[in-house]
Amino acid sequence: MSSLIRAPFAMTFFRLFLLFSLFSVAFSLENVDTRVLPRPLIIEYSENIESQFRKIDDEVGLRCTSWRFAAEANNLNPWKSIPLECVEYVKEYMMGKGYALDLEMVSKEAGDYAKSVKLNGDGKDVWIFDIDETLLSNLPYYAAHGYGYQLFDHVEFDKWVEKAMAPAIEPSLKLYEEVLNLGFKVILLTGRSEAHRGVTIDNLISAGFRKWHQLILRGPDEREKLATIYKSEKRSEMEKEGYRILGNAGDQWSDLLGYSLSARSFKLPNPMYHIP
Repeated sequence: MSSLIRAPFAMTFFRLFLLFSLFSVAFSLENVDTRVLPRPLIIEYSENIESQFRKIDDEVGLRCTSWRFAAEANNLNPWKSIPLECVEYVKEYMMGKGYALDLEMVSKEAGDYAKSVKLNGDGKDVWIFDIDETLLSNLPYYAAHGYGYQLFDHVEFDKWVEKAMAPAIEPSLKLYEEVLNLGFKVILLTGRSEAHRGVTIDNLISAGFRKWHQLILRGPDEREKLATIYKSEKRSEMEKEGYRILGNAGDQWSDLLGYSLSARSFKLPNPMYHIP
C-alpha cells in the first residue's frame, strides 16, 4: 500500500479512536461521586470574591473616616446630609465605642482646663454650654432618620423635642457638675426656640442638669439668623454685662466661632448634621 493511501487511513483511525475515548470517559464519570473531587478553582474564586468585598468595605470605611475628619475639622463646605455610602459607618461610630471615647476625651480635657483656671470670685466667670448633642443626646431621633442621611425636618424634630425624652450625654453631665463645683456660672445657649422653654427645662432636669444661671433660647425675631451670628450676639451681650467667658462647649463650630469668643472652646463630635 502506498504512503498516499496509508496517510488518510491513519488519520481516520486516529479520529475514531479519539471519539471512542471521549465517550468512554464521559460514561465512566456518570458513576463518579463528584462531591469528593477537589474543587480548587471554585475555592480560589470564592476567596477572591470575599477579598474583593473586604477591599470595597475597607475603601468605603477609609473614605468615610476622611469625610468625618473633614467635617469635624470644619474643612467641608456647608453640608445638609451625610453621604449615602457613609450611613452604616456613621451608625457604627455613633452607636459604638468610638463616639463614647471621643466624648470622654473632650470632657476630660475640658475638665483639666477648668481646674487650671483661677476664678475671680465675683460671680462673673462663665462657662457656656450648648444643649443638643452637647448636654442632651438626640441620637434616638436621628437613629430613626438615617443618622443624618435624611434631610432635616423641623416639624418632625420639634415633635421629638416636645417629648422631653432626650437622655443626658454622660461625659458632658460630669463636666457640667465639675464646672459648677469649681465656681463657674453656667449659661446654656441653645438654638432651640423660646416656645420650647418649658419642655427644654423639663428635659434638662429629668436628665440631671440643674443650677444653671441662665437659659438662652431663640426669640421669634432671631429664627432666621445664622447660628454663628445668633450665638456671637448673645456672647457679646454677656460681655457687656461684665461676664468673662472662660469656657464654651458645643458640638457645632457655629457654637464656638464668630466673635466674643471664649478663652477656651471645646468641640464635641457630631458627624450627623451641620449648622452654619
